Amino acid sequence: MTGTNINSSVRILVVDDEPALLKMVTAYLKRLGFDVTAASSSENGWTTLAAAPDQFAVAVLDATMSGVGVEDLATQMMTASPRLCVIVASGYPVDMSVLEESAPGRVMFLHKPFAPEMLAGAVRRMIGTQEESV
Repeated sequence: MTGTNINSSVRILVVDDEPALLKMVTAYLKRLGFDVTAASSSENGWTTLAAAPDQFAVAVLDATMSGVGVEDLATQMMTASPRLCVIVASGYPVDMSVLEESAPGRVMFLHKPFAPEMLAGAVRRMIGTQEESV
């Protein structure tokens, strides 16, 4: 139960334009006790984060959404929220080098399809990275 209390203080933003994946990822993270906000487009994700940039610890971003590219979206988000960590998820290879260079230790790639445990591990790793930077 202690883990649930700790998780509930961590806000996660999930941005994915595929409704089934957005629902599944959001539900799983909520079941782990995290405070999760879902956005169905890169524009909605940006608007959500921009309205409360210091409220989110981690953003889970789908790499292949229409609209703003994931590299630009992640960069915008991390600039607005200097402690935000980003997990980029995709079923396709993604060049993460620019993001990793601009925000070392604050970004990681998660290959789709992923098991729920892999997502949980990635989120916990990013939260740990964020806590180390304090």
